[in-house]
Amino acid sequence: MKPFMAACVLALLASGAYAQTSPVGLWRNIDDKTGQANAEIRIENRDGVLFGHIEKTLRKEAPSTCELCSDDRKGAAMIGLEIIRNMHPAPSDPSVWENGKILDPENGKEYRTRMTLIDGGNKLQVRGYLGPFWRTQTWERLQ
Repeated sequence: MKPFMAACVLALLASGAYAQTSPVGLWRNIDDKTGQANAEIRIENRDGVLFGHIEKTLRKEAPSTCELCSDDRKGAAMIGLEIIRNMHPAPSDPSVWENGKILDPENGKEYRTRMTLIDGGNKLQVRGYLGPFWRTQTWERLQ
């Protein structure tokens, strides 16, 4: 019985470590300029590709719709707005997701993006690129 219990404990520990190798879950995004929390973002896996939408806004002055968006999201409600699209796992590193896009609903612009799990999967470094320039936020895992 003891070897069986040990195997169960090891399996649980391994599954917990595995769960932290994916950005799937609920995140609080922290503004890189102000250090304030802006929103809670739910990241989902759809057939091996990641997408994310705003689940909750945390700022009182946040707009209720994305009027500055220029694509199919123009005028869409902020709650439920899909801001992350088509993130693929990096072939060389399971903690990195890339080649997708992220929308900044504050200005309506979409950026190439790369997401990297850090701090044992408890934080997500989200970097948006526009040409040679980039901006990085560190998000905190909520679940």
